[in-house]
Amino acid sequence: MRQAGPQISTFGLDALGFRNVASAEWNLPMAALVERAVARGEGHVAKDGPLVVKTGIHTGRSAGDKFVVVEPSVEKHIWWANNKSITPAQFEALFQGFMSYAQNKELFVQDLFGGADPTYRLPVRVVTELAWHSLFIQHLLIEPTAAEREAFLPGFTIIDFPGFQADPKVHGTAGGTVIAVSFERKLVLIGGTSYAGEMKKSVFTILNYLLPPKHVMPMHCSVNVGKDGDAAVFFGLSGTGKTTLSADPHRTLIGDDEHGWGATGTFNFEGGCYAKMIRLSPEAEPEIYATTKRFGTVLENVVMDPVTRELDL
Repeated sequence: MRQAGPQISTFGLDALGFRNVASAEWNLPMAALVERAVARGEGHVAKDGPLVVKTGIHTGRSAGDKFVVVEPSVEKHIWWANNKSITPAQFEALFQGFMSYAQNKELFVQDLFGGADPTYRLPVRVVTELAWHSLFIQHLLIEPTAAEREAFLPGFTIIDFPGFQADPKVHGTAGGTVIAVSFERKLVLIGGTSYAGEMKKSVFTILNYLLPPKHVMPMHCSVNVGKDGDAAVFFGLSGTGKTTLSADPHRTLIGDDEHGWGATGTFNFEGGCYAKMIRLSPEAEPEIYATTKRFGTVLENVVMDPVTRELDL
C-alpha cells in the first residue's frame, strides 16, 4: 500500500483489516483535497473558490437505512422500538464486503476529534473513497494539533464508501444503502449514499450514547454566546431555523447543530458549520453567506452556472 500525507499514523489501516489498498492519503490539507476532488471529477470550483459537489439520489440522511448492531454490552441500553438492529454476523459480513470493495482503491484518511471539550472529546478516524468527503469531515470535526496526531489512536472509526451497495439478503438491510454502527467494535460503516451528512450524524449518534453516563447531555441545537459569556441555546428539528437564529452578528457563534451540556457549560461537538444554502442571503445570515465565497468551502447540490461558475442560491 502506498501511503502519503503530512502525518501518517503508525496505527495504520492494516490494523483494521484493510488489505491490497492501492494508496492511503493521510490527513491531507484543504488545498490538496480540493485539487484531488477536482482532478478525480468529484466536483467543480465555483467563482470565489468553493467546491460544488453533487450527492446523487440521496440529498439528505437515510434514517430508514440506519442500523445498530445488537451486542451484549449495548442491548439493554438501546431503545429498539425506534432503532433498527442487525446481528453481529450480518455486520461482520458487511465489514468483509467493505474490505473487499476497498482493494485496489485510493483512500483518504482523516484523524479528527468529535467534541471541543478535551475531557469528553472522541478521537475519530474517517476513511473515505471520495476526496471531497475527506474535506467535508475535516471541516466539520475538529483538527488535532501535529503533536496530538503523533499520538492519535482512534476511539471510533467511520468508513464511508458511497460506491458500496449492501445486499439485504446477506446484510439484513432494507436496500443498498446502509449506515451501521457497532459500539463494541467501535466502527461505523456507511455505504450506498454520497450524502456527507451521514458522517457527521454518525459522530453525533456515538456521542449521544457515550456522553450521558458521563453526565453530559447531547443536544441537537445551535449555540451562541454574548460578550459577557451568556450562552443562548436554540433547539429545533432540521430546517426550523436554528442556524439562522444563532448567526447573530452581535454574538459569537459556538456551533450550529450539535453540542454537549455538562458541569462546566456547553461545548460544540464540531468545528464547522453545515447550513442549508437555499435562499441564503448576506442580509439575514452574513457570516454563513460569507463562507460561500471562500476557497475550500464544500457546497452540496447547489445550482451553479457551468460557464460563469456563478452560484444561484
